[in-house]
Amino acid sequence: MPVEPPEKIARKISALPDSPGVYLWKNAEGKVIYVGKAKRLRSRVRAYVAADYRNSPKHRLLLRQIADLDTIVVPNETQALLLENNLIKEYRPRFNIALKDDKSYPHIAVTLGEPFPRVLVVRRLDIPGARFFGPYTDVGGLRRTLRVIRRIFTVRSCHYGLPADHPDRPCLDYHIDRCLAPCVGWQSQSDYRRMIDDVIAFLEGKTVEVRTRLRERMKEAAARLEYERAAGLRNSIRWLEQLEKPQTMEVVGAGDADAIGYARDGDDAVGVTLRVRQGKVVAVEHRFLTNLAEEPDEAVLSAFLVRYYVPAEAEGRRVVLPFPPSELDKIGELLPKARWLLPHRGVNHRLVELADQNARHLLESLKIESLETDERAEDPVYALGRDLGMTVVPRSLVCVDISTSQGKDTVGSLVWFDGGRPKKSEYRRFKINGEEARQDDFAAVHQVVSRFVARRVAEKKKLPDLMIVDGGKGQLNAALKALSEHGVEALPVVSLAKRDEEIFLPGRKESLRLPRRAPSLKLLQRARDEAHRFAVSYNRKRRAARTLTSELLSIPGVGPSRRRLLLERFGSLAGVRLATVEEIAALPSFSIRLAERILNHWKR
Repeated sequence: MPVEPPEKIARKISALPDSPGVYLWKNAEGKVIYVGKAKRLRSRVRAYVAADYRNSPKHRLLLRQIADLDTIVVPNETQALLLENNLIKEYRPRFNIALKDDKSYPHIAVTLGEPFPRVLVVRRLDIPGARFFGPYTDVGGLRRTLRVIRRIFTVRSCHYGLPADHPDRPCLDYHIDRCLAPCVGWQSQSDYRRMIDDVIAFLEGKTVEVRTRLRERMKEAAARLEYERAAGLRNSIRWLEQLEKPQTMEVVGAGDADAIGYARDGDDAVGVTLRVRQGKVVAVEHRFLTNLAEEPDEAVLSAFLVRYYVPAEAEGRRVVLPFPPSELDKIGELLPKARWLLPHRGVNHRLVELADQNARHLLESLKIESLETDERAEDPVYALGRDLGMTVVPRSLVCVDISTSQGKDTVGSLVWFDGGRPKKSEYRRFKINGEEARQDDFAAVHQVVSRFVARRVAEKKKLPDLMIVDGGKGQLNAALKALSEHGVEALPVVSLAKRDEEIFLPGRKESLRLPRRAPSLKLLQRARDEAHRFAVSYNRKRRAARTLTSELLSIPGVGPSRRRLLLERFGSLAGVRLATVEEIAALPSFSIRLAERILNHWKR
């Protein structure tokens, strides 16, 4: 059944053209909550209120919040792709794929718009006419690059607006050979610009080309008898030769290329760009992507390329991809000089494997760091109460689980957590009574909850702040029915389904899905897993006891009391079989003759 949009939005949809464009969904406060692109605006926007989207929790939540719609028509799909990227950066909508820390990584800017350009570290790419390099996700790598530039090249570090604004005399950098004093006219603008061209080539990874240029200038300076200048250029060449080896990570083939790596885990992913220049890996850059929800990998990779790789400087002649992103033809139009490859073997395939390996490593590091940060930043008990919409903080909670072996030895367990930690003195286990309850999981949950609540009420003990049931809606309804029968409807109950970690709440048709790293979900999973462990251990114990009892029933002289002694002493049927005559005879009411009869029974 389709969702009926507000009348205002329905009128706008009916007037939309069948042309490329971008649409912006807004909430009641006028805030942009989603930005999307479309080949045909009318059919794409209409799809949001179609029945197909009801199966998506993300879109159901979006539809409940939208109150207005804006659209922008553009000439073609490529322009729509670019406009979508710019609007996402501008509004940072809640429901779009997010590039983590999109503007926080530093860049190196070469201010080519100035007569005497400078080399700066910036975080915002808003300097007119500048050439930007980065982002540098490793600040240590950025500092090393700057140190090398200042050691090899005589780039000015002052902030004068040369040549109009200048000092009367050169600064200390001139006297320690870090600058040739263009501020007082001792270095010409053309000579300074040639040096800046070398800086840009160096930042692009073209160290061989830079060395060649410097060697030519060294010879020219020596021919003009400028020996100090020639010596300085010689030292720069030596620095470059020493620098090239530690900078190079691996020789992977000839030519320039950028290999794109990708790794994903649930709602988080990481994209990696492996920059290869002259057959050598000279840099690895990455971006984390979050808020992926149900987005397919093709769309996530496309977002990474459009929003990060395409705007970056110094793209390779080849772009090697791990799999085809969505709308690859449109992305290719944004970088028409690049060749987009999807290799299955050879050097390019090894490049992609190396990039993917880096991506998996970075994603694992992100998960570990984020988990530690989340646990430090927020108490999971308070987070659970907030995420479940509770009015009381669930400082004490219990979790119920059922364990069975094909309808036999069915048992229930109940574990108690106080302040997010197990309280084993309040653990309870239940033998499920009645053939119907042993065969029916819902009836078993009803019995466990009934017996637990009845006992707590009879003993006038405090009930927990929250009850969790392992299972889905059926288990939740069984628990609610048991609580209602005992007059404790006020006790909050939720169920947690293992398959997709869905949380079901009373009176709510749709399940609640928390982020996989959410402290509240981690607490629910910890309680569920502990209840499962406790139930399974009790089930195994009862199964072992039943097996031992059935085997011993056929031995004359071994009644219920002696069977109980054997079980308590040896634990299982296998334990009795491995016992010696003396060990069995040592038990109360057992004799050597009876012990031999028991062991002979196993031999027969």
